[in-house]
Amino acid sequence: MSVLLRRDPRTLVPSLTEWVEEPFTTPRPQLASLIRIEDYVEGDHYVVRAELAGVDSGKDVEVTVGAGQLTIRAMRHDKAEGKRRTGFRSGSFSRSVPLPANADEEDVKAAYSDGILTVSVVLKAGENEAVRKIEITGAG
Repeated sequence: MSVLLRRDPRTLVPSLTEWVEEPFTTPRPQLASLIRIEDYVEGDHYVVRAELAGVDSGKDVEVTVGAGQLTIRAMRHDKAEGKRRTGFRSGSFSRSVPLPANADEEDVKAAYSDGILTVSVVLKAGENEAVRKIEITGAG
């Protein structure tokens, strides 16, 4: 059995449900505009998947790469007509992620399907920077 919860729009304090769904967005509104992502390495590709439901990928999504960063920007337009309440966010959203050191910024592909933007960056073979231990000198 589902229960319909009603919120009094005149209250000054948001309901507990809103605090759980949108943690800390009231004191720091910049956190509310993040795009949810997942990233992983698959074979010789670094893959970023971004949740962008309800956007026109041809007009409202921009993917840029440079200076070791992959940036995704999107705009969701509010199409609400008449009196209604919505939990969907509209406006501009962006998210930047650092690329691996061996990412080929010239070989990047992006595809959009079913509300998910998938960006794939080729990783250059054999160009992983070696990790070395640094000796610490001084008293100790």
